Amino acid sequence: MSALLTDNLPLLAGSPNGIQKLRELILELAVRGKLVPQDPSDEPASELLKRIAEEKAQLVAEGKIRKQKSLAEIGEEERPFDLPNVWDWARLGAISELENGDRSSNYPNKSHLVEHGIPFINAGHLVGGRVEMVGMNYITRERFDLLRSGKVVDGDVLFCLRGSLGKSALVSSVSEGAIASSLVIVRASQGISKAYLMHYFSSLLAYQMVKKYDNGTAQPNLSAGDLGKFLIPIPPLAEQHRIVAKVDELMTLCDRLEARQADAESAHARLVQALLDSLTQTSDADDFAASWQRLAEHFHSLFTSESSIDALQQTLLQLAVMGKLVPQDPSDEPARELAERIRAAKQGLLVESKARKQKELAADLLPTPPYEIPAGWEWQSIDDVLLVTGGVTLGRKLVGRELVAKPYLRVANVQRGHLDLNEIKEIEVPENEVEKYLLCNGDLLITEGGDWDKVGRTAIWRDELPECLHQNHVFRARAVTAEWVSRWAELYLNSAPAREYFAGSSKQTTNLASINMTQLRACAFPLPPLAEQHRIVAKVDQLLALCDQLKSRLTAARQLHERLACALVEQTVA
Repeated sequence: MSALLTDNLPLLAGSPNGIQKLRELILELAVRGKLVPQDPSDEPASELLKRIAEEKAQLVAEGKIRKQKSLAEIGEEERPFDLPNVWDWARLGAISELENGDRSSNYPNKSHLVEHGIPFINAGHLVGGRVEMVGMNYITRERFDLLRSGKVVDGDVLFCLRGSLGKSALVSSVSEGAIASSLVIVRASQGISKAYLMHYFSSLLAYQMVKKYDNGTAQPNLSAGDLGKFLIPIPPLAEQHRIVAKVDELMTLCDRLEARQADAESAHARLVQALLDSLTQTSDADDFAASWQRLAEHFHSLFTSESSIDALQQTLLQLAVMGKLVPQDPSDEPARELAERIRAAKQGLLVESKARKQKELAADLLPTPPYEIPAGWEWQSIDDVLLVTGGVTLGRKLVGRELVAKPYLRVANVQRGHLDLNEIKEIEVPENEVEKYLLCNGDLLITEGGDWDKVGRTAIWRDELPECLHQNHVFRARAVTAEWVSRWAELYLNSAPAREYFAGSSKQTTNLASINMTQLRACAFPLPPLAEQHRIVAKVDQLLALCDQLKSRLTAARQLHERLACALVEQTVA
């Protein structure tokens, strides 16, 4: 390997997907003749290829192998890159025998499979360059003896022609077996290292050959004939062995780097979580401020991954809704008085609008508050402070009614903390129902269901469209007084305590979960004094902006790192 690559190994390994790219680079250098130095005393590959051609001709004459179709000469313009002087290009079919599985009536189908016997290998058994015996299929000795082709022996290379196109494996643990029709046996000629052939199949060059000869139908596939046309760079046999040894050595190094990186990332994640946990255990805002200051001194060394920044954001939200992010002000009006005004305003609104009265929530439906709140705050339910309604139902029979088409929001539009309005659909509704389902500025939109961890996603409607309705799978929670901070409610409903409530009370199936309106109305809701709500929201937005800056810097640093690594790779293979 060039000194340039060796000296900059940490740079390559540390770039995004760096170790995977490093593995690819090692194989690229291997098949280009740039991984190990050439030895002038090695027999040139051209002599090796002549000997292989003579031996194949002799085997054909003796009837031991079938004569294959002539392979096209390799033109100068077809060669992907220049090779060292002692190397040569060959087609895969010229340096190996390709053997399909038996495709006659003797081919084993599912009814021929047994629990024990001769291994019957398919594409799913090709794992990590070897034949995986766990979950192996088997056929009887009698069925195996009927097969006219596709019988593997130890040392064969298997290549997948369909489905998982390009997967390969070296047979080293199967003394005999048969292959499914999706595979082909690549039996290398004397003088071609099977391990070198495997490294070739894992290289970018082989991938380019696959793309070139893939027939382009819905399911990627090749024929054995097309596989035989693949170009393969052939080093002298002695150099093949040196390349294999060096590749194995460097792949082992990659394994160690990967393990070390995984250990470091795991340790880093545990450290970050422990420090963030210490923040949530602070007793009040003053205690938090001191702990935050200690943490802030190490920000750029701690929050070096997206996951760590995401954890920081979640911690900030939890601190905010627990009343530990900003200090309480004894001069603030207690939340109890605000709660009384909200309750009176809601009753008045319901009487004035003559809306159908919702059933009172049973006492046993109201959950125990999930944590202690500061003095001056009040635990309420969502039903106490907001007017919750359902949305318009799709698919109703509306024959004979005056209809108008209006845009509406679906569950997919309501993300956690923001709306995704890239695709807005329309629905026809009776004209006299538009006002009932029309969204107003500041409305909270809360999803009824979806993936189990996404139930209760909440976002604020900010009049993004002149008119918009909401579907029945998206609840609307509307303030009943101007003394309300929608952003505070959005923060709480997207925080860990509310998410735990929704997850615990939702109806769950294998992959989906949902809450009903009663469960949403019963959700415990912490109500701080109005002035404190504003202070908390301002502080959260300030700190989340800091998190966004951290992510932007991280992205920029990674992009720079990747550009440097790419430039290094280009320079190495040039």
